Amino acid sequence: MPWGGPAAKHPCPMNTTLRLAEELISRRSLTPDDAGCQAIIATRLEKLGFRCETITSGPASAPVRNLWAVFKPAVPAALKTLVFAGHTDVVPTGALDQWRSDPFTPSHRDGKLYGRGASDMKTSLAAFVVAIEEFLAAHQENGTQSALNIGLLLTSDEEGPAIDGTAVVCRQLATRGEKIDYCIVGEPTSVERTGDMIKNGRRGSLSGKLTARGVQGHIAYPQLARNPIHLLAPALAALVAEVWDAGNAFFQPTSWQVSNIHAGTGAGNVIPAQVVVDFNFRFSTESTATGLQQRVQALLAQHGLHNGSDYECQWTVGAQPFLTPPGQLVEVVRRAIADETGIATQLSTTGGTSDARFMATICPEVIELGPPNATIHQIDEHVALVDIEPLKNIYRRVLAQITQPPCP
Repeated sequence: MPWGGPAAKHPCPMNTTLRLAEELISRRSLTPDDAGCQAIIATRLEKLGFRCETITSGPASAPVRNLWAVFKPAVPAALKTLVFAGHTDVVPTGALDQWRSDPFTPSHRDGKLYGRGASDMKTSLAAFVVAIEEFLAAHQENGTQSALNIGLLLTSDEEGPAIDGTAVVCRQLATRGEKIDYCIVGEPTSVERTGDMIKNGRRGSLSGKLTARGVQGHIAYPQLARNPIHLLAPALAALVAEVWDAGNAFFQPTSWQVSNIHAGTGAGNVIPAQVVVDFNFRFSTESTATGLQQRVQALLAQHGLHNGSDYECQWTVGAQPFLTPPGQLVEVVRRAIADETGIATQLSTTGGTSDARFMATICPEVIELGPPNATIHQIDEHVALVDIEPLKNIYRRVLAQITQPPCP
């Protein structure tokens, strides 16, 4: 192999979670190709009594595979349902010659597991499965039944357009009347150590493509032209300076950022006919997508730009904000992390979007919890070996404690 020999031997005895994480990492599951990851997981869950269903969506040339697996004990009482959610797809590797080892051959160096998806998020998937196995095995050994329904929702379309993945499954579950009470998404949320940060919400995402129109002309005769860049500049300055909201106890203030500005013909002596500005809001629950659109239009109008005649704007709502305030799930997860690691976890709503935004449409309590995220999407992505078992144990503790009354 081009990396100079076989992968390093394991520096410590293999455990079940690590073995499964490595098996998943070895699958080249670039979006939207699942590469058999979901089949590996489904086989293990079916042995536990899970009913596994594959839901395929998207174009026939590149279908998205989604796995919905559910375990319901044979008891008459109505039980709460906890769902683990995540994705089997990974981002491209980037330049292979910059990796110190094959990104799809799991390897160990300096107490870390290397490979694409090690942190985002195949270690979490392995921890999900093994936590469930251990939780149900404990009930079997004790001769008792679980007082909890357990679900697992996986997609191969989280790192891509996210159109045919979790969103599709959530709509189907809602149509069926499937009730979900709690959801843990395995996104890598931690910073230094597993459990030091969880996400109990995420900001919304609203993108705009603003096209301001002018009149093209020779730069030496500006009186015969109308420069759209000059027309838009004062309004842009006002948009940059605007305070959209002050945020709240859980969310930082809404931000507005320009990502691209396009104008000109390429010639230095031509006033362009139009300028196109791409921008994005990351907004808190203090604002709405509709309200932000109206405020942008009002600011443009204040600076002499009128919708339709002077400009047009195409809007895309990428995600609505969601929040799970401290309650049963947050408190149980906090307690599980403290019992396992001694860490008093931090609640956060920062970062980009995740599939938790879709889960929040059908589940009242959603949090994200996974390993440290320092190397996600990077060359030589890795996770520390010491972070793997604690993550599995935290998930198992949550399964065991979620049906217990909250602490006073």
